[in-house]
Amino acid sequence: MAYNESMVVVNGSQVSCIGHDWEDIPDFLGGKYGEVARRLDLSFNQLRSLTGLKAFSQLEELIVDNNLLGNDLQLPRLPRLHTLTLNKNQFTDIEALLEHLVEVTPALEYLSLLGNEACPNQLVSMDKDEDDYQRYRYFVLHKLTNLKFLDTRKVTQLERSEAEARGAFMKVVKPKNDQDAASDLRSESTSTSYTPLPRGSKDARNHKGVFTKCRYVYYGKHSEGNRFIRNDQL
Repeated sequence: MAYNESMVVVNGSQVSCIGHDWEDIPDFLGGKYGEVARRLDLSFNQLRSLTGLKAFSQLEELIVDNNLLGNDLQLPRLPRLHTLTLNKNQFTDIEALLEHLVEVTPALEYLSLLGNEACPNQLVSMDKDEDDYQRYRYFVLHKLTNLKFLDTRKVTQLERSEAEARGAFMKVVKPKNDQDAASDLRSESTSTSYTPLPRGSKDARNHKGVFTKCRYVYYGKHSEGNRFIRNDQL
């Protein structure tokens, strides 16, 4: 893919490359601006990888909204990064993302994940409500203890206390979709169900009656059927 360097907008230590349909970060960007950039905006592209960020060792703010980033995201270690916005990407596994951020962004204070399936609110699905979103906030704050701002809201002391006490149990589990449920039903239908009958009795091509002994004897003295049985037949 050809990259046009004139598309890059630079204002001091701020570098913007917005809306160019880039699928990856070009080498020239890191080579030319990696050492000076403190704020990098790569929004509205087609990025699936951020491996080109290795040259941006001094980065403090990273904006990558409206791209195609997903659960396989691998960031280089960015020790000075305090602001990260990943709005409207394709993240579904919140726990994997947070554990990765703990490792590579130790100074992170501001994080925004709106518009991702991993962030359960009505921007993603009308089935989500404020309780779902609040549980998500507790879980994120449990993992990223230094956050001061999450999505559109400042982190409160009450939230921080709740996250410390119960955040580990607040992970929002994604329900199975219709395709997964149908797959489970097919699996169950093809599995062998328990039956007390011998194997041969279930063969439709060679069906046989099954006779065996039983230690219980039925006399039928109080059965409704007794009205049809003469006393000399009992």
